[in-house]
Amino acid sequence: MDQIVLLIGTRKGAFLLHSDAGRREWRLTGPHFLGSAVHHMVLDPRDHRTLLLGTRPGHLGPTVFRSTDLGEHWQEAAKPPAFAPSADPKAASVDVVFWLAPGHASEPGVWYAGTVPPGLFRSGDGGETWQEVPGFNHELLPNLREVIGPIPGGPPLHSICIDPRDARHMYVSLSSGGTFETADAGVHWRALNRGIAADFLPDPDADVGHDPHRVALHPLKPDRLYQQNHCGIYRLDRPGDRWQRVGRAMPAEVGDIGFPIVLHPRDPDTLWVFPMDGNENWPRTSPGGKPAVYRSRDGGESWERQDNGLPRGHAWWTVKRQAFCADTGHPLGLYFGTTSGELWGSHDEGDTWLPLAEHLPEIFSVEFATPAP
Repeated sequence: MDQIVLLIGTRKGAFLLHSDAGRREWRLTGPHFLGSAVHHMVLDPRDHRTLLLGTRPGHLGPTVFRSTDLGEHWQEAAKPPAFAPSADPKAASVDVVFWLAPGHASEPGVWYAGTVPPGLFRSGDGGETWQEVPGFNHELLPNLREVIGPIPGGPPLHSICIDPRDARHMYVSLSSGGTFETADAGVHWRALNRGIAADFLPDPDADVGHDPHRVALHPLKPDRLYQQNHCGIYRLDRPGDRWQRVGRAMPAEVGDIGFPIVLHPRDPDTLWVFPMDGNENWPRTSPGGKPAVYRSRDGGESWERQDNGLPRGHAWWTVKRQAFCADTGHPLGLYFGTTSGELWGSHDEGDTWLPLAEHLPEIFSVEFATPAP
């Protein structure tokens, strides 16, 4: 980690927070696309140069921008993600490019994008042009239209997870739809929601209609997945297909509702979550106004509170699903952005927290990157 950068997407533009391996001094640059919502910004870990950003500039349509010099210059995609034209006046159109995911290591130039309303798109040329994944958009999605309900901001497709052992094996999730798996690069899909609670559905054991907030696959143990759901925290060990609710071990007064979930890149049993108030009004704030990260070192069987340095009260913010990440340092660094525009960091795996940036717009996403020299 000679140089590290945190890529910050906000309601009013994108920012970059720079540091070195010591992670003690930070330098903020930006904004890029000031005034435009930036939902996700990701640096390609395969070449450490290609930076993609999903935004909706001004009153124009949603699009993807590409940079190869860490944001000094940007070029808009020649063909952004878009659904095929239709004569149906009720046909969906892309409103937000919500999620960006680099493809498999064996497929340089391949990227995937998730949108609002939910759609899955693929680029084979580094984000210059995008095409629909027809097996998902044309075959699976029409069967989900009746169960996908309204949520604030619209239901996104997110958590695009690619098996590092097999480029054809993927998982994707969509809010108020569920988590789905393909073994043939998106031609065919199957629901993977057994064991997930769905308190808001008429049939709580339904195959689809679930509300995953974030799903993560461990890179060293790809058969281990974790999920932060609208109805709890879960773990799945393949080839099993039933999720286990490990959030039951969280303190009852805090609960296991939240949006992000972060995995330790070197330890499949260590993970972090950021709980929020999940009472009947869904205020989307820290429980009691007292924010805290919770860590598990045993795959979710037990949890410990980590709030040293965080506000002790009257902090009525939370952390969105893309706004919590880890670096690769020793010890591991953790970073999260808040709905009130603060960026917090820990250099000791969550034991202590420090504010790294303040007074930013509402933070949508935070991603760790190591750019090429």
